[in-house]
Amino acid sequence: MPGRRRTDSRRGNGLLLLGLSLGYFMVMLDTTVVTVALPAIGADLSGSLGALQWVSNGYTLTFAALLLTAGALADRHGGRRVFLAGLWLFGACSGVSALAGSMGALIALRALLGVAGALLLPASLTVIAHAWTEPAARARAMGVWAAISGSALAAGPLVGGALTDRFGWQAIFLVNVPVAFLALALTARHAPPDRPGADRGRADRGRADRGVDLPGQVCAVPALTGLTCALIEGGPAGWGSLPVLGGFAVFALSGGLFVLVERRREAAGRAVMLPLGLLRDRTLATGLGAGLLVNFGLSGVLFVLSLHFQRAHGLSAFGAGVAFLPLMLPTAFNPVFTGRLVGRIGARRPAVAGFLLMGVGVLVAAAATGGSTVARVATAGGLLVLGFGVSFAIPSLMTAVVGAVAKEQSGIASGALNSARQTGAVLGVAVLGATADAAGDGSGTRLALLVAGVALLAGAAAVGAFLARPVGPRGPSPARPTA
Repeated sequence: MPGRRRTDSRRGNGLLLLGLSLGYFMVMLDTTVVTVALPAIGADLSGSLGALQWVSNGYTLTFAALLLTAGALADRHGGRRVFLAGLWLFGACSGVSALAGSMGALIALRALLGVAGALLLPASLTVIAHAWTEPAARARAMGVWAAISGSALAAGPLVGGALTDRFGWQAIFLVNVPVAFLALALTARHAPPDRPGADRGRADRGRADRGVDLPGQVCAVPALTGLTCALIEGGPAGWGSLPVLGGFAVFALSGGLFVLVERRREAAGRAVMLPLGLLRDRTLATGLGAGLLVNFGLSGVLFVLSLHFQRAHGLSAFGAGVAFLPLMLPTAFNPVFTGRLVGRIGARRPAVAGFLLMGVGVLVAAAATGGSTVARVATAGGLLVLGFGVSFAIPSLMTAVVGAVAKEQSGIASGALNSARQTGAVLGVAVLGATADAAGDGSGTRLALLVAGVALLAGAAAVGAFLARPVGPRGPSPARPTA
């Protein structure tokens, strides 16, 4: 009987990990699956380039803005409860997204999907931390959970392309529905009950500033939205137009209020989204800026090249997905090697190498935007180099950022890195999309890739100059790894 109970326990934990990993898979898949479907969405719903940028950014913006608050909600109300709520929201919004009849409706639903994704990511980590209490077992569970990221990123363009070509763009959202409800069934059955601390926190819900920084969140969302709006509309409307100037004004006002609110709350000992005092650490500040640049380049290049492959080269959605395989494949296996390398020599040199590879890869792709066979081979080579660069840079930055703070602040640090990366994705789509649109498709794509390549090479210089040299590198806390 004891042996049978142990077998049942292992089976239950395995099914729980499957449910948690499926939730994370959906979150990561939605960051790339929509990319190759954008031309079909634009044709069906009469969407301009700016509207397509919002389809991509609607998800990423709310995801980035709410990650830190979602982590606090999981700590306060319990990871199981928040994760299940996120699954319900993700499944429902995915199903309704397939029925969207206008660009405005689809953009709004994408924003709600970002809210659901923000709930799922930190809550899944909280459940893992509670379900696997033995450090070695928890590390193994985290390894399985984290491996899903690479597979989802690699699968996104292929899955999105195949579904769009065969069934239409609506299928990229419908596929989430059965996955969400399978994850829901597995997690509801096998996740351990939330800890009593979550119940006590719920009893204190009247205290608005315990665990959740609502004023900071209220300032952060319009700041990021205003900046994104200004960057997307700058090209079509003109940089001196009222909507663009208004967007920059909202960004400046909300950003300033965010800094003021965070300083006052931190001084009063209240919960804050991001303790500003941590940014005085050179390594942490550099790591967050570098994380923003990684996703600026990656997401911006994905957006620009997806449109270019289908509009200029005449590829189908699935063909565009196949064209991205050289970029995606290294992210599925190389982070394991990078983690071991960082453990031996520290984060600085692998991070610099990653940014150099990213910059060179994007510049090679920029020089090969033509439609010849040689140009396509060169583009594939550039994307392969970019993929290896990403898989060197992200694990290195994760280790550097988390190693720069005290152990009890590792969750805040890794959450801040996640938010910085997703903010970079928003800006990459906005800036590089506007750059490509301003100069026309062929030369515009080349110019956008040149901007991305130069930005990534500048990132290599900044990381080399300001990221602290290791004095005994420490890996990230298993409780809060970076997505």
